[in-house]
Amino acid sequence: MTRFLAVLALLLFAAAPIPALAQAADPENTLYMDLPYGRVVIKLRPDLAPMHVERVKELTRQGFYDGIVFHRVIDGFMAQSGDPTGTGMGGSDKPDLKAEFTDTPFVRGVIGAARANDPNSANSQFFIMFDEGRFLDGKYTVWGEVVEGMEFVDQIKRGEPPADPDKIVRMQVAADAG
Repeated sequence: MTRFLAVLALLLFAAAPIPALAQAADPENTLYMDLPYGRVVIKLRPDLAPMHVERVKELTRQGFYDGIVFHRVIDGFMAQSGDPTGTGMGGSDKPDLKAEFTDTPFVRGVIGAARANDPNSANSQFFIMFDEGRFLDGKYTVWGEVVEGMEFVDQIKRGEPPADPDKIVRMQVAADAG
C-alpha cells in the first residue's frame, strides 16, 4: 500500500501545473547579451512594444550589436549602448521607430529605447536601468527587462563616455543560440 501511495503521489505531482517562473522562457523573445563579465538574459516585451522588439531582434540577428560599446553609463541611473559610432549620435541604417509608450515603470533591470528629443526617433540605441527612474515613465519605450545577470550589468564601467568602455561581446536571440 505504501508503494502504491508513493506512485500515486508522483503521478499527481507530475500532473500538477508548473508555476510560471519555473516554465522555460520563450526563446524567440529572449536575448542573450554576453558582456566581458558574463551573460545577461533579457526578456523581450512584444506585448508592450512589438515594433521595437522586432527591430532589436532583426539587428541582433544581423550581428549589429556585437562589439558595440556602452558609451554612456551613469551610476545609479542607466547604461546606454547600441550606437555603432560609440558617440551616442549614431544608429542603424533602418528608419526610426514610432514611439510605443506604456505605463510600464522604469525600474531596475528595465530596458528602454534611447531616442533624441523627438519621441519617434528611436532606432538602435537602448539603455538598461541600474535603479528606478520613474520620471521616464510614459516618455520612453520599454521593450525588455533583464531576468538574469543583472550583476554583470552592474559591473559596466561608468562614464559619459567611459575612459575604457565595455563592449557587448555578442548578442543573440535565444532561439538562434547553439
